[in-house]
Amino acid sequence: MAAAVSTTTRPATAHHMDTTMIEPATAEIPTAAQTVLELQTQGDALTEIQNNDLLYSSFWANIALAGVAILLFVYMGRDVEDSRAKLIWVATLLVPLVSISSYIGLASGLTVGFLEMPSGHALAGEGQILSPWGRYLTWTFSTPAILAALGLLAGTDFTKLFTAITMDIAMCITGLAAALTNSSVLYRWLFYGVSCAFFLAVVYVLLFEWPDDARAAGTDEIFGTLKNLTVVLWFGYPVLWALGSEGLAILSVGATSWGYSGLDILAKYVFAFLLLRWVANNESVVASNQAVIGGGSSADD
Repeated sequence: MAAAVSTTTRPATAHHMDTTMIEPATAEIPTAAQTVLELQTQGDALTEIQNNDLLYSSFWANIALAGVAILLFVYMGRDVEDSRAKLIWVATLLVPLVSISSYIGLASGLTVGFLEMPSGHALAGEGQILSPWGRYLTWTFSTPAILAALGLLAGTDFTKLFTAITMDIAMCITGLAAALTNSSVLYRWLFYGVSCAFFLAVVYVLLFEWPDDARAAGTDEIFGTLKNLTVVLWFGYPVLWALGSEGLAILSVGATSWGYSGLDILAKYVFAFLLLRWVANNESVVASNQAVIGGGSSADD
């Protein structure tokens, strides 16, 4: 009988142990993606966007202006023949091409997500907040094109151009990290600070490295105008981040979005128009400077 009891109790004990072991294994553990960015369906995102007039109009204003800019810039560059001038034109044309693609992604809900802000944030506990993170994709591709065009205009060397563009890309990526981090409000601001540091490196190149190159290339007047326009407007982006829904939440999501869109319109399309108009009218000046990327250096002659 003792053996029988022993035989019947072991399976029960084993079953009990199996159940105890299985239950923790079946508990749902949130993935990293769920922790950082809780995506709804694109349909949910689109509905949310369309219900916010400020947000929706800020996207479509850029889509419309980017479309007009593409057609206008193609027309403005129709007679450009010098290879260096063409390179500036292509880099500049990339700006509205990237923007229209990115803003369509935002307007459709493809590159928009929802996340809950961490404790200590002004919007903590208010549920999921809409995050148009696709803007950072726009900036990661469009701002290097802007810098490439400016560097080519200034007649800078490869090292300085590479430095500016890599610092710029790092600025955009760490800015995205700041926007998506919701584990700690401290880490959001740490990423923001790192992004600002990369930004200041770009500003240093624009203000203290490239002006001398532009003076030697004979493009210092137009470069000075575009440099000042770029630096002043680009400073608006970190200020908006700090004041907007991602930072202190003084501004709403819609107001923040329109702020970014307004800066994009000036920093991209107005900038590009001024640059291409000058290049089209001063192609010989660009062609005469062969010490820049895209052309041979005088040492090679």
